Amino acid sequence: MTMDAKYDHLKVEDGIYKTWIEKGYFTAGDLTKKPYCIVIPPPNVTGKLHLGHAWDTALQDILCRYKRLQGYDVCWVAGMDHAGIATQAKVDARLQEEGISRYDIGREKFLDRAWDWKEEYAATIRSQWAKLGLSLDYSRERFTLDEGLSKAVRKVFVDLYNDGLIYQGERIINWDPQLKTALSNIEVEHKEIMGHMYYFKYKIVENGQELVIATTRPETMFADQAIFVHPDDERYKDIVGMHAINPANGEELPIMADDYIDMSFGTAVMKCTPAHDPNDFALAKKYNLKMPVCMNPDGTMNEMCGKYAGMDRFECRDALVNDFKEAGVVDHIEEHMHQVGHSQRSGVIVEPYLSKQWFVRMKPLAEEVLANQQIEDQKINFIPNRFEKTFTQWLENIEDWCISRQLWWGHRIPAWTNNETGELYVGMEDPKDPENWTQDEDVLDTWFSSGLWPFSTLGWPDDTQDLERYFPNDALVTGYDIIFFWVARMAFQTRYAMNNRPFKDVLIHGLVRDSQGRKMSKSLGNGIDPMDVIQEKGADALRWFLTTNSSPGMDLRYDETKVDAAWNFINKIWNAARYVEMQIGQEKPELDLNKINCSDKWILNRMNETIKSVEENMEKYEFGIAGNELYSFVWNDFCSWYIELSKATLYSEDKEAVETTKAVLYTVLKNILILLSPFMPFVTEEIYMSLAHDKDSINLETWPKAVEFTYTEEEKYQMQLCIGSIQTTREIKVDYGMKPSEDLEICLSQPVSDEIKAIIKKMCHGIVIGEINSEDVLSRTVENCVLTVAMDKLIDLEEEKGKLEKEIARLESEIKRCNGMLNNPKFVSKAPEAKVNAEKEKLADYSNKLEICKAQYADILKKMN
Repeated sequence: MTMDAKYDHLKVEDGIYKTWIEKGYFTAGDLTKKPYCIVIPPPNVTGKLHLGHAWDTALQDILCRYKRLQGYDVCWVAGMDHAGIATQAKVDARLQEEGISRYDIGREKFLDRAWDWKEEYAATIRSQWAKLGLSLDYSRERFTLDEGLSKAVRKVFVDLYNDGLIYQGERIINWDPQLKTALSNIEVEHKEIMGHMYYFKYKIVENGQELVIATTRPETMFADQAIFVHPDDERYKDIVGMHAINPANGEELPIMADDYIDMSFGTAVMKCTPAHDPNDFALAKKYNLKMPVCMNPDGTMNEMCGKYAGMDRFECRDALVNDFKEAGVVDHIEEHMHQVGHSQRSGVIVEPYLSKQWFVRMKPLAEEVLANQQIEDQKINFIPNRFEKTFTQWLENIEDWCISRQLWWGHRIPAWTNNETGELYVGMEDPKDPENWTQDEDVLDTWFSSGLWPFSTLGWPDDTQDLERYFPNDALVTGYDIIFFWVARMAFQTRYAMNNRPFKDVLIHGLVRDSQGRKMSKSLGNGIDPMDVIQEKGADALRWFLTTNSSPGMDLRYDETKVDAAWNFINKIWNAARYVEMQIGQEKPELDLNKINCSDKWILNRMNETIKSVEENMEKYEFGIAGNELYSFVWNDFCSWYIELSKATLYSEDKEAVETTKAVLYTVLKNILILLSPFMPFVTEEIYMSLAHDKDSINLETWPKAVEFTYTEEEKYQMQLCIGSIQTTREIKVDYGMKPSEDLEICLSQPVSDEIKAIIKKMCHGIVIGEINSEDVLSRTVENCVLTVAMDKLIDLEEEKGKLEKEIARLESEIKRCNGMLNNPKFVSKAPEAKVNAEKEKLADYSNKLEICKAQYADILKKMN
């Protein structure tokens, strides 16, 4: 097998992944090796993978491929998330396109359609994983709704319930009226929008006075239960205990006092709507107020609202305010900029809503995690470590977690109510007499099941060999945007179920942004499909760009020119490999370290330094630094220098030296391929298989080790001086217009060997001589040495004399022209002042240049004589 003349990423990346999978290169289970485990952050089965997924998984793949090369038994668990709300919304939308809703077909048939959706998009995701070249273990692939994970979810739910850590309660929750489901706090995105502060007049029953009360949500007034003032507010002390008329429905509201009220805000009088505001809910609990709900789950007003019943909440707001204006109830209305919660899934404004839901009591779980963060072998290590503060602060200020969702797609809550007695049963198995029990209709928040991912994927709650061998996981790679959503949930779920940390390290990356630093979104139209990039530039180029252009924890700007640069780098490697292949053929040359010359030693030493540096940075998750080290070594040291240096030997008559250099070329290229393979697996495999190779695939190779040989500091310095002299000689030739092929005598202030002299002569036509017999020299510093060249060797005096004569004649002509114009009274008097001044400046400039040229001319004549 020989390499094609040109690098074609489409050809190189076609088909090989299937072979890797069929041969089981990524299947874990070699018990003779030390285990290493990563579980993939499961992508949602809602659509195609985006550029962020490509970045996230490429980083994981680098780790897994690197650890395999180091000799680990790597278990990289593949899997996907059912993504309850998001997937149900997608399936609902597809049904709507067919003119039906989920209620038309019922729960069971809807779930059948959802499973069809899952299979369709799971196949798409797997094909994208293949395009990216991810070394996943598909034999262990899991899904958050598969039978094993469902068992794990039920087990944790039941245990938490029995331990008093899961409870049912009425709370103000975040309600999505479009999807008609509860949301957790972190599923709500707060946006600053312009609204209004409405000031309404409430008449006091006992004395006929009016109170002015402000609200941003008039539509909730139908559920008002009281009016509160501060007990120390002198303005309102006399009316505490009285009643005021609710202008929305005419009900009498008690006027009460509580020090919760902020006397500096608005009119310092607050209406209390317990079922539609969390702060009002707390006051209602304190004073045992009723908590009626005035809104339907779909965001329309209910029967409490009289003529407004059935209206959308915002339609009701407008109608109510207009009616108040006509009735003289409106005192005034102000524009008001405020933070309003929006559903991350549907985008609609979230409604604070009193609802009976299932909750996890979070404080004791969070405290366990925080305590173990102080224990070295139990803490989760964040890379960069600044994100540990983000993690711990959220746990320190945690609130109870609403885990029930009013959906059909998801893990059904394992709780049943007896149809006759109302008894609640929570258990792993269905009741023995199911006809007498009704199961809770709700499902669990998606994050409940994905919070079990590090151990449920390995077989828990069963005592499996995988669980014993691969748990806790070694690393997790994820974005900083889901530390709250997922990392924290895995931490406390794992601590509770396994009494352990879920993983040792968490590598945090940022977001992929566009070239202007903006977040990629459909609305901006700036999204990039990674599959399009792979088609155009190749997976290797995309992976190299994504993984080497950012530091841990930092955002990444997508830059097409850098993807092009990555492709060019791969092309450079391809061409270098073709050169090596042409020199050595298909036979593997054996390296005899007793016969290597100074340039061989230099490249082998640089290779050793690169292996050490890359390994150190890989261990620190600094893939960008590792990538830069590799790029510099491959492009500069190997391609630009050693390949050129090798030609001096390869084209010589010394057969022994030729064979040694071939062996060095092969050794260095092979190690380059192995070092690069975690970053760019396709092209490195193609080149590896084209050369003489020891293994059936580069995936079976081992991480390179340093080549041991004697290399003195003097030898190292001699090569540094050699390379510096070549660079400097080339620069001098460019500066003085010499042809690269012209010989140039140079003198070095420090002695160099005949071998070094021969290299300098071959590489830049620099003839190293003992001394320069001239006082007129050009000197440049190279390392700790001075390189000198006789100036008369750089300049053709006759040619230079002719150039100066022409320039002197031109300048004298220009001076004559300027003098003629400036001595002409008509020009001086009639031309614009700026024009006259410009000519004066030209005359001065030409005169100065003429003086310099005449001095140079005199100097040339002196040298020629």
